[in-house]
Parts: sequence; C-alpha cells; structure tokens
Amino acid sequence: MMDTLYALATLAVPMIVAIVFHEVAHGRMARLLGDRTAERLGRLSFNPLRHVDPVGTVLLPGMLALAHAPVFGWAKPVPVDVSGLPRPRQAMMLVGAAGPAMNFALALLASVALGLEARFLSAPGVIGQFVADNLVNFLAINLFLGSFNLIPLPPFDGSHIVEGLLPTALADRYAQLRRLGMPLVLLLLVILPWLAPRFDLVRLVLAPPVLWLGGQFLALASLVAGHPIS
Repeated sequence: MMDTLYALATLAVPMIVAIVFHEVAHGRMARLLGDRTAERLGRLSFNPLRHVDPVGTVLLPGMLALAHAPVFGWAKPVPVDVSGLPRPRQAMMLVGAAGPAMNFALALLASVALGLEARFLSAPGVIGQFVADNLVNFLAINLFLGSFNLIPLPPFDGSHIVEGLLPTALADRYAQLRRLGMPLVLLLLVILPWLAPRFDLVRLVLAPPVLWLGGQFLALASLVAGHPIS
C-alpha cells in the first residue's frame, strides 16, 4: 500500500505540471500570433485548477502508470480560434507544435535539475530521493507526452503540424480525418493492441524514439552530475 501511495505521490505533480504547461503553451502561442480567445477566458494561467480534467489529468495517467502501461492524459483543451488570422493553417501548425515543444523543454530542465541534485547531494536522504524520483518521472512523462502528441492523427497536435505543411488540396483531404477523431484513436491505440498485442503501435512506433530520447537526456544529466546516472 505504501509503495502504491509513494508511486502516486511521485507521479501526480509531474503529470499535472507537464499537461498544464503543454496546454498553456498552446494558448500563449495563439496569443503571440494574435488570437486572444484563451486569454479572454482566463486559460493562459498556470493555475492547475483552470486546466485539470479529473479523469484525463489525474485518474487515467495514474492508473496507466501503476499498470506499467504507456502513460498519457489530457487537460481541458485550451480554446483557440485562428480563423481570423492571415494564414490560419500555418498559425494552427505553430499552435499545435507549441505544446510538444514545451514538454521537450521541460524534459531538458528536468535532466539538468536531476544532474545538479546528483552532483551536490551525494547522500540525498528521504526527501532528496523523493525529489529525484519526481524529476525522473517528470523527465519521462514530458518525453512521452511530447512525443505522443506528435502522432499525426486528429486530435493530436501532430495532425495540425501535418495540415500546416501539406499543400492546400491535400490538407483539406487530410482534415476530413477529424470527423473520425477519437474513434480512430481508440481503434488504433487501444482496441487494436487489445485484440492483437503484436500490433501495439505505441510500443512498436513510439517507444523506440522515446527511449532513445530518454537515453540522451540521461546522458546530459550524467554530464551535469559529473558521473553516470542510470
């Protein structure tokens, strides 16, 4: 029981911070480009209470983590309306890319902080170990969340990036996938792996680059620490 509570305690804050910063990054990029929708609705705040979805931000990610399954989640979507901007598809591409970019930046900060703690706390104690476990989870969650959201399927951020890069005719056809939305995601990422585990797309396609990135960020943490961190 205590191990479970400890695991939840080291997952809850990293998950909430990663998801909230991801969503706020979308809104702030939209504001930078000229869309004030999120600002008017008070969604540019980093106050978690404005963004947390009890199921998508806390319950589901916690259950997945405890089951040692790929962790993903969501917050309340930040409202964005780029239709009035000069190049709405390109604007939405930048808005979409801002979320994953924020997660990778947070992963970078986590790796540096992990390295600094290892350098200056040779015997971290209970509190130091708790902080280190939070940082490790924060690093892993941000890498997975950033990579997961780059999947080029609606409603993920990767779909907005693809639309912004495609020629108009192809982008319009691709945008029609949005009508399928979550049913398509559930089919490919949940139902298909359940029916045929060998076709688990998250483990086959997403896990290898995430693990590679994790290795690079841990190498950075080791460089900052001055000794290997595993």
